[in-house]
Amino acid sequence: MSGELTKLKIKAYKDERFSQEVANGEFNTLFNPDKYQVRYQIEQNQTQAQGTSSTAPKYNKTLPENLVLDFVFDRSGVIKGYEDDSGEGIIGDVEAFKKVILDYNGDDHKPNYLIISWGALLFKGSLRTMDITFKLFKPDGTPIRANANATFKGFMEDNLRIARENNNSPDLTHVRIVNEGDTLPLMTFKIYGNSKYYLEVARVNKLMNFRKLTPGQKIFFPPIEKTNQK
Repeated sequence: MSGELTKLKIKAYKDERFSQEVANGEFNTLFNPDKYQVRYQIEQNQTQAQGTSSTAPKYNKTLPENLVLDFVFDRSGVIKGYEDDSGEGIIGDVEAFKKVILDYNGDDHKPNYLIISWGALLFKGSLRTMDITFKLFKPDGTPIRANANATFKGFMEDNLRIARENNNSPDLTHVRIVNEGDTLPLMTFKIYGNSKYYLEVARVNKLMNFRKLTPGQKIFFPPIEKTNQK
């Protein structure tokens, strides 16, 4: 096991394919989180049939998950290398953070698309809400410590979303997390009972190099009818 410290990282992209990086659109946390929360929500159909007094909720769909994270900003001098050399406290740090996760891009007037990665966490989405609490100040009122609580809404590319919502297929979409030593053919065999579909799985997941999977990476295995059965 490696003892090297890996910081939580956020990368911003202009497009939903995550192919166009935002200039200076990368943020690394000052402190890694001591926790993060992933929230799932099921949407149910509450429609009541005519002439009935009640109805049992019926499953409609699973909504994209939300990720809740806390971030710390500190220029009080207690952290070596993060002294307030500019005299502006944490203002520059917070603005750089906001540029990555909050700024709108291009003519679409949409927030940046984000990839948040740390250990087993690999999350694609965009900012939903954020609260910043300023907690410590210099005598002139300049903030030198703050906490940001941010909620990110999950995002899924259209082809993966359609595959997961294909209720006509007897084979529901499976999501698997890559473990050390996993290969795409082996994972495909475990899902379908046949490894021959691995190229189609690679295409659906937009894997540029399917021979090199990253532990913690999410792989979507679409319904068998959606694969190229040759």
